[in-house]
Amino acid sequence: MLEVRTSKLISEGSTDEEFQRGVFATQDIKKGTLIHVAPVISYLNEDHVHIEKTILGDYAYSYGANHSAILLGYGSLFNHSYTPNASFELNFDNLTVEFYAHTDIKENEEVLTNYNGEVDCNDPLWFDVNK
Repeated sequence: MLEVRTSKLISEGSTDEEFQRGVFATQDIKKGTLIHVAPVISYLNEDHVHIEKTILGDYAYSYGANHSAILLGYGSLFNHSYTPNASFELNFDNLTVEFYAHTDIKENEEVLTNYNGEVDCNDPLWFDVNK
């Protein structure tokens, strides 16, 4: 249903398109479909200062009030959009993040989420705030 490919979305500051990856649909996906379950490695927010010193800081998610997490599987490879075609839900019982099709997604279309956590939230992202 999904695969990782080179994305045409280039992150600001990125100098090497070879490493710009995204997640793409390998078939048409209907709105509401569970498209991916990403296991998480959770850690306390106070430990995030250490993660921020590494490349993993760009891939971490907020995971509840007191934790952050690195998502495994495709979880940390979904790119951002303020008009996403996918959404995600934190599942604390299973220590996962579940990704759902927010709209119908066509085969070969890149799957995009809103990094703010809500599909209609247009707040500036953490990496844009300090510009």
